[in-house]
Amino acid sequence: MKALVVGGAGGMGQAVARNLIKQDEFQRVILGDIQPDPHRLHEKLRESEKVVLTKLDVMDHQGLVQAMKEVDVVVHCAGPFYRTAIPVARAAVEARVNYIDICDDYEAAALLYESEIDSAARKAGIAVLTGMGSDPGTNNLIAKYYADRLDRVEEIELYWVVSIADIEHGAAWDHSLHMVTGMVPQFIDGRLEQVEGGTGDEVVTFLEPLGDCLVSYVGHPQPFTMPRYIEGVKKVIVKGALVPTWVHKLIKEQKETGFLSKEPVEVKGKQVIPYDLTLELWRRIPEGRDRGPTASGMKVVVKGERGGKSVSYTADIVGRTAAGTGLPAAIAAWMFCTGEVRATGVLAPEGCIDAEKFLREFVRRGARIHETEVTRSLLSL
Repeated sequence: MKALVVGGAGGMGQAVARNLIKQDEFQRVILGDIQPDPHRLHEKLRESEKVVLTKLDVMDHQGLVQAMKEVDVVVHCAGPFYRTAIPVARAAVEARVNYIDICDDYEAAALLYESEIDSAARKAGIAVLTGMGSDPGTNNLIAKYYADRLDRVEEIELYWVVSIADIEHGAAWDHSLHMVTGMVPQFIDGRLEQVEGGTGDEVVTFLEPLGDCLVSYVGHPQPFTMPRYIEGVKKVIVKGALVPTWVHKLIKEQKETGFLSKEPVEVKGKQVIPYDLTLELWRRIPEGRDRGPTASGMKVVVKGERGGKSVSYTADIVGRTAAGTGLPAAIAAWMFCTGEVRATGVLAPEGCIDAEKFLREFVRRGARIHETEVTRSLLSL
């Protein structure tokens, strides 16, 4: 089997590739990147006989199609996905190759579902699996795993924090600013609602070394995708933040003062887009400023009923962002190539991946999930 990792020289792409080369099923892992500098690669990738590094531009449709025709599965890691998911998915459909991405932008997920890509993928007999990273991705499947063990699902609450010490500059920062601008989707009281990004502050406790963290509503795909596949759920919300807290608070101030506006303003006779300026300035955090622990975390809470009793499941994970994102995407690629996944069309993880099989493989490969279950009689409420 051959895999193409789009954005393969980036942090997330390399994390996917390091997992793929461990799998006997993959004899070749092609890293396609706009900057194919071998010095960017992790030592294990530079030394692997399976790895090929090549130049690839996500906006070069014909180049993408040609590269994809040579492989069995594509894993797209070149964000920000609200700009790149659609063109790369279209190329995969034309090449008739199964596509996986780690898209965490709600606009891209909605466009994939609502565009012609869904019907075209079905006609081509391939899957366009979107959101197969950590969040979305692993937490979707944890939620689905718990939902399948309940008679009735009421609420799914998804929380995450990412330490700025644990991310690279580039697409991750672009997404982090973009997801709190404007109105973002949340599934509340059985319907999709638009709420203001960056509102709904809440303190959530994560595993150490993260502890108590301030989070707020963010624009992620799960409120849009989960109600499609988890019958009867009335609430799906996503709250997240960058930590330490000073980062989260400063981003909120930048939003309130117009520094995240994408409308151009005139400065000394030149047109400047505040968002672009702010994004560039976040690349220049002063030395000595608190960057938090080199770890990130997520929490999944699923509430419902089973056997006439109220049941609440909670799962917590803490670890590195790249590793936590790369592993689930690599597992999905393996599941496609071994025939575990046969669905076609545009799909979210909870819509085509067997949650129990995925989590078994996830843990077998070294991941750790801290789980709690609370059951109470409904009569006592």
